Amino acid sequence: MWGDFDPDISDIDLLVVVRQDVDKELFDTLDAFHQTLEAQFPDWAGRIEIAYISATALETFKTQRSPISVISPGEPFNTKDAGLDWLINWYTIRAQSMVVYGPAAEDIIPAIWTEEFRTAVRDQIDEWVDWVVHTRDSRPYQAYAILTMCRALFAVQTGLQTSKSQAAYWAIQHHPTQAERITNALRWRERHRDHVENPDATYPDAVAMVEYAARVH
Repeated sequence: MWGDFDPDISDIDLLVVVRQDVDKELFDTLDAFHQTLEAQFPDWAGRIEIAYISATALETFKTQRSPISVISPGEPFNTKDAGLDWLINWYTIRAQSMVVYGPAAEDIIPAIWTEEFRTAVRDQIDEWVDWVVHTRDSRPYQAYAILTMCRALFAVQTGLQTSKSQAAYWAIQHHPTQAERITNALRWRERHRDHVENPDATYPDAVAMVEYAARVH
């Protein structure tokens, strides 16, 4: 909950803590539910992110991997393993979230030290050096990469998480050599529905921002 939700761009993120791992029967039921939800609310198609994970998996995420079932923008509903690589998510939920039903996040997610969070963010930045190639054909995805780097740099310096927009304005002030790229990314994000003839032309900006973040973090 960052305070700058944009109903035209932002997605909705929800963590559902279940008593036990999602089995095939429950998975199929949830999959059908998600498809129905997108059919009934087409404006939100591809903008819903929900993770289903057991309470035991949350309690032990630092020491072992456990199943998590996830649907997110660009990712159909699926089950995979989650462990320490989800630390950023759990840190964010502990620090700033709203409970819809059930106990407080800090009662079911173990304590995460700020330096653990910073280390995880640095690792994520380094992973983007190889991952940024996947943004070549999509200007909105290039904007996502640039703004994600803004948020990562903010997190490393402050130990806090914030929205992409707020992090972008912070980064413009604290990393002025990247200001033009960041400003462009904010504009591309606002115009995410525009047809782009040549996303290759702006791809070098995404690469440059990721490489810059990897260099200075």
